[in-house]
Amino acid sequence: MVKISNLTKKFGSHVSLDNINCEFKKNDSIALMGANGAGKTTLIRSMLGYYHPDAGEVLIDGYNPITDRTKVLENISFVPQLPPPIKLSIDELINYISTSSGVDKDLILNYANEMQLDLKSNMSKSFFKLSGGMKQKLLIAISLAKKSDIIIYDEPTANLDPKARDDFYRLLKENEQNKVLLFVTHRLEEVQELVNRQIYMDLGKVVSDERV
Repeated sequence: MVKISNLTKKFGSHVSLDNINCEFKKNDSIALMGANGAGKTTLIRSMLGYYHPDAGEVLIDGYNPITDRTKVLENISFVPQLPPPIKLSIDELINYISTSSGVDKDLILNYANEMQLDLKSNMSKSFFKLSGGMKQKLLIAISLAKKSDIIIYDEPTANLDPKARDDFYRLLKENEQNKVLLFVTHRLEEVQELVNRQIYMDLGKVVSDERV
């Protein structure tokens, strides 16, 4: 589903990705680890088409995320570590997601409820003014409702309390079949029971890639 070939990305003289080669296939559940500056974020942004590579390529289901970005993003859900500063109300945001991506609004509400997030009494509130935990729960609910083939979570449990983490893990296990799940994390123990593959990056290279 994801094929990364000889991928190199530089920022000035700094090499952020150094000739990366790896593949992510259906039913891969991956912990992507490494110190700050290892290249994890650059790799994710290259998959999403934010960055143009200096060499090599990324293919998502055979599509290039630069030239076929709309097609690629149809099948990817991404939950960033820091929620974006969206000024829309929850109601406006859900309607926008539903209209632009064809996501079932009732399914978003259902997953939010499963995460113990009461949306119905908060629909007029600005997403920007929600607590960090509420933002994270809503973004997770949207990512699951989209039914994407590839879901990327960047430090997904950072703002979640223990009960919300348990709900998150349960929902992922219920929805993991035939998907690529990619967790960017510094805390392997938090996703260890969910992953079957561990990739460690350092200085822009993949230094280990192990099945577990």
